[in-house]
Amino acid sequence: MKSFKKIAFRIFSSQASYLVELLPEIRENLKRGKFKYSAKEYLSLSLFSSFLCFVISLPIFSFILSFSFPIFSFSFFFSITLSLLVSAIVFIFFLHYPKFVANSIAKKIDAELPFATLYLKTLSSSKLPLHQVFELFGKFGEFPAIRNEIKGITTDIKYFGLDVITAIERAIDRTPSKEFRELLWGILSTTEAGGDINNYLKEKADSLFQEYRRKLHQFSQSLTIYIEIYLTSVVLGTIFFSVLTSIISAISKVTGNIVFIQFLLVFIFLPLVSIIFAFIIKSAAPGEEK
Repeated sequence: MKSFKKIAFRIFSSQASYLVELLPEIRENLKRGKFKYSAKEYLSLSLFSSFLCFVISLPIFSFILSFSFPIFSFSFFFSITLSLLVSAIVFIFFLHYPKFVANSIAKKIDAELPFATLYLKTLSSSKLPLHQVFELFGKFGEFPAIRNEIKGITTDIKYFGLDVITAIERAIDRTPSKEFRELLWGILSTTEAGGDINNYLKEKADSLFQEYRRKLHQFSQSLTIYIEIYLTSVVLGTIFFSVLTSIISAISKVTGNIVFIQFLLVFIFLPLVSIIFAFIIKSAAPGEEK
């Protein structure tokens, strides 16, 4: 992988430098998605991967289309078009992938935040200095997504010699979660103003749990609708269609195709739709399984 990255950077570094100016948000997405690449390195890798996809897909499409279109010029031109399309799709995927990863991390952080804030409040009630509170949370916290963010703060303090204010500012800049960013801003403002961190965390935890209860209530209402749709449209629809086709096959005395359709409906369509509904419900849930 390192040699692949070196080759990509050697070939496409100049083009990547130009793209960095056109796509400034890629730097922020890479930072918040916890990627170990600079923007220039990542864009070089994206361009090289797209180029390889073009080189690999062009002879494949040319070989396949030569059987469908006997005119060489037309099949070759069509192959180039398809290969360029594949390369463009790969490049667009690379551009959006860091943002997708950052959003996924942010969702995990937001799911843990009410409970982690309460845990932080419990630690801060011991009147320990703020950097020690963060250090204890990073060691014993049960919330992996937020623990990684807190560990970044303690690393900046212990190994880079930064003060706690600067370390929190750096954490605010790199975290993908808006809610966690607001929590850190509150801790930062309270610390600089000489306020009581414990009181702030208590109030913040209360507001986060209120929001969490609101989301649970909203999800319970949505879940009722999902269950009604699933039972009436999918389950009852499948049963009704199976009974109806059985009656039709008995009247018309044509059973082969009907049995095959019923098989597809019961063993393919119904499980597939059930999986889709389960994925939709899991995505809509306010928390995630760890």
